[in-house]
Amino acid sequence: MNENQGILELIEMLYTMISDAWGVPLGQDKCLVDREKALDLIEEIKAQLPAEMAEAKRLVSARDEFIRNAKKEAESVRKMAEDRARKMVEEQEVVRAAQARAEELVANADNKSRELRRAANEYVAESLQSAEESVTQALELIRKSRGRFRSAAGSMNLQPKEQRQQ
Repeated sequence: MNENQGILELIEMLYTMISDAWGVPLGQDKCLVDREKALDLIEEIKAQLPAEMAEAKRLVSARDEFIRNAKKEAESVRKMAEDRARKMVEEQEVVRAAQARAEELVANADNKSRELRRAANEYVAESLQSAEESVTQALELIRKSRGRFRSAAGSMNLQPKEQRQQ
């Protein structure tokens, strides 16, 4: 027999041999088969069977290993995607919180600025009014002093410089 033939080919040859065998008269589905050829085919099948089984087990094991690795890789990719999505959401939340805080700080700064301007305007207005009142009092004091001086000069018969020159 040819050693390069696979088990399926050998089984097919055995099947063909049995199906083509001469039937035994009055034997109801019994036939004559070349015992030597049939045994040789069965021996070759038996010889190849462990190698074929080992190869099948190796293939199944390799397939299982491939599936395990694919599942691990898929789980790793899924986990990385979840982590990245979570990080992006956190970053967006941080950005939103920072923007909200910045808007709050700007609003507070605007309010404080307006308050400071109002207070400064009030202070300047009060200072100017106080200065005006002081100047008015000083002017009033100067007028009174000038009036007293004229009265005193008139009673002494002192004439102002303009009147003496005439």
